[in-house]
Amino acid sequence: MSFSERCWQIFEQGTKAYHVTDRVDATVHNPYAVQSIEFYLYLKHWIDMVLWHYEEMIHDPAIEAERALSLKRHIDRSNMDRTDLVELIDSILLDSYRNVALQPGATLNTETPGWAIDRLSLLELKVYHLQEALAHKDADPLYLESCRHKLSLLQEQQHDLMLALDQLLTDIKEGRKQMKVYKQIKIYL
Repeated sequence: MSFSERCWQIFEQGTKAYHVTDRVDATVHNPYAVQSIEFYLYLKHWIDMVLWHYEEMIHDPAIEAERALSLKRHIDRSNMDRTDLVELIDSILLDSYRNVALQPGATLNTETPGWAIDRLSLLELKVYHLQEALAHKDADPLYLESCRHKLSLLQEQQHDLMLALDQLLTDIKEGRKQMKVYKQIKIYL
């Protein structure tokens, strides 16, 4: 199983676990060994799911201002946690490749493996929610057709992103790409 396939499997597992309670305040029960890459992938995906649902809540047109402000603060905090985990995942991967000799002319990539993993996690959530929408057979046929079309596009993106992530990791492992961890610098406090 490739690294990207393992990520996808962990993300699907986390999505199923989250939707047992379907609550943003549910306790995460991470099944992986603490400090393993799988542990951090699962935790990162859990944060993405909570963010997804916070975003759904804040877009309610009838939301009261005080509730919206509270949600905005939760979203900001979760985004900080999400970014911290991407940087941690990149650090773990970078450490695992610390003994790789760079080939002459080794290039940088515009996206780190951690940020590609972030995109893959969000993609899994989109696929899950579109599949959930398609389960409503009594929905408007035009809506269902639109969902099928979107799902087809997302599945193509999934294939491409997984392939690109695995290729990037191979290039890093073989010294064709150099890897750095880029810290997000917030200007505001």
